[in-house]
Amino acid sequence: MTLNKNQLTILFILIAFTFSFAVRLIWVDEFKDVEQFKFNSEFMINTNDGYYYAEGARDILSGTTQANDLSPVSSAGSIFTAFIAKIVPFSFETIIFYMPAFFASLLVIPIILIGRNIEKLEVGFIAALIGSIAWSYYNRTMVGYYDTDFLNIVFPTFLLWSLVLAEQTREDKYLLFTALDIIAYRWWYPQSYSLEFAFFGLILAYTIYQYIKKQDTSYSLQLVTIMLLAMSQLDITLRVLFVFGFFIIFRQENFHKYLLLALFSAFGLFFISGGFDPIWGQLKGYVFKDAILVSGTDLKLNFFSVMQTVREAGQIPFETFANRISGHPITFILSVIGYIWLSIKHPVVLLGLPMIGLGFLAYSGGLRFTVYAVPVLALGIAFLIVEIGNFIKNNSLKYIFVATLTIFVLIPNIQHVVNYKVPTVFTKDEVLVLDKLKSIADREDYVVGWWDYGYPIRYYADVKTLSDGGKHSGSVNFPVSFALTNHQLPAAKMLRLDVEYTEAAYKMQSNNPKRNRTNIANMTLDYGLKDTNHFLAALQLDIKLPAKTRDIYLYLPNRLMSIYPTVTLFSNLDLMSGKKGTQPFFYKSTVFKESATSIDLGNTIKLNKQTGKIEIVGKEYPIKNFVKTFYDTKGVLQKQLQTLNPSGNLNVIFMQNYNQFLVVDNKVYNSLYVQLFVLENYDKNLFEPTILSPLAKVYRLKI
Repeated sequence: MTLNKNQLTILFILIAFTFSFAVRLIWVDEFKDVEQFKFNSEFMINTNDGYYYAEGARDILSGTTQANDLSPVSSAGSIFTAFIAKIVPFSFETIIFYMPAFFASLLVIPIILIGRNIEKLEVGFIAALIGSIAWSYYNRTMVGYYDTDFLNIVFPTFLLWSLVLAEQTREDKYLLFTALDIIAYRWWYPQSYSLEFAFFGLILAYTIYQYIKKQDTSYSLQLVTIMLLAMSQLDITLRVLFVFGFFIIFRQENFHKYLLLALFSAFGLFFISGGFDPIWGQLKGYVFKDAILVSGTDLKLNFFSVMQTVREAGQIPFETFANRISGHPITFILSVIGYIWLSIKHPVVLLGLPMIGLGFLAYSGGLRFTVYAVPVLALGIAFLIVEIGNFIKNNSLKYIFVATLTIFVLIPNIQHVVNYKVPTVFTKDEVLVLDKLKSIADREDYVVGWWDYGYPIRYYADVKTLSDGGKHSGSVNFPVSFALTNHQLPAAKMLRLDVEYTEAAYKMQSNNPKRNRTNIANMTLDYGLKDTNHFLAALQLDIKLPAKTRDIYLYLPNRLMSIYPTVTLFSNLDLMSGKKGTQPFFYKSTVFKESATSIDLGNTIKLNKQTGKIEIVGKEYPIKNFVKTFYDTKGVLQKQLQTLNPSGNLNVIFMQNYNQFLVVDNKVYNSLYVQLFVLENYDKNLFEPTILSPLAKVYRLKI
């Protein structure tokens, strides 16, 4: 039976979708027996940000929200998830775990349709197979990677398809498709503005070209107009109404009389509603140092920016860049060649340049952007394979050749999938701590932990947090970093101050100048000081704290050990001058070799058992304290302390059950984190233990 074009298109879509989804199940098969990746017998997700949308969806479904808890009940991701949860007969955890694999696989539809519309359906099919599992696209859409990413490339690829059809057919319906896609994309992912504007810029440039060449610009002007309306900063309902209104006008016989008026009206609405504001807002997010001038004062504070610590924001090697887009550097180069050839044959695919441009930004701007180039360059390599195959006259040999090359391109991507063994955000035992805390803490209480853990803390413990994956500017991170890395007394005071000031800020009127200041700035000024260093020093003294309105719990996980040096960066600086302090010494070793006379901790650090000194890069230093910790048969932490040199500045801690050594200076040794998590030496006047487990410990603040 011979299939017609529509039937073949549907068949290709079904095959490509099934392939994409099935490849993502490799992770499930790999970890199906790992119980630590499951909670209540359900797989947990493997991205921190996913817990943000899960929290919002959970609260939408339960109808329980509270003031100032940061639950994203109005976010698109949460609303969409709650809707899906209401209509499908699966548990909530199953839904959020498999949603990325299912919806990300929809990418095959626009890719295949683009191939179909340039009369190269087989190109679209091959591109769909490759693009749907390419490194960076798989990484951000695998099972468990529950985030907006699972539609963040689907929407712009559909937009590309719509623009291709609009310019090819000049049919009115594609004006509407384009506008509605932009509106939906913006609703789903507000940061989409830059890519939308790039698409708009290409259409505008083409319209100007048509005008210069004295070609008919009527349709292009309609497209420019309706894209402007969809891209405006008006409320989503108004944008939909304006789009449909103008679409109806464009379908009238004499609409040409009003085309310029419609265009100028759209430009007016675009600029009045905000115009370029979103782009400027995004650019501000990529500064590397936060300097905040406190309103109404001459107090200027300098904070450390989180962008300096995020791997995704840094430059990446070419090989990594190429692998993430095409699976292999050679495939990447061939994909670029194929795209150039495809553009020569079908210039309309030049509309894909914005996605390629944003993807190439990754080479200097960070690996997170590579995913945008995947669909378009997948079309490039697919076109190259098919066109080379067309030189073979024998059909059987041609199909074998095309299939073989396609498999060769797919192999490195599938190998990556097999080797990409990403764990869940938390293990089962860590989640059990938060689940227990949920029954202890009130929903209005705060659980303070590092921002990486903010979303899962809120999801599992159903409490409030100071920082999370979306709220982690230098000014927000400073108090938490200060508390974790300082002595218990100033740390305890900072915790109470930061929580009470955060709650007070929520209740302030928008015109209150305090609301535009950071908590640290308000604290400094409220205590009658103009130098934040003086305020921080005063925390050692007997200062009056705000009235206690709620309980505060400290969440101290073992996993924080791996990022402790990073945590210190946010408070180890002079806020007045921005000058960084000397980085405290912190070294963790989990791979060591013991001999009769020494213990080699790696990285040129060696513990001399005979002299009681530690050698670092060939130089010996006295050890102040040597501590051995271990859990007894009842699960209670025991400590054996030897003070070897009271005047020393380095301390060695052997955590027997963790099979790891810590080498830390006195500042780190006396920090809240080391004293409370590693040693369980807590000041009984300031803290009380709530949950003590080897993987995470929770303390309640008593002041």
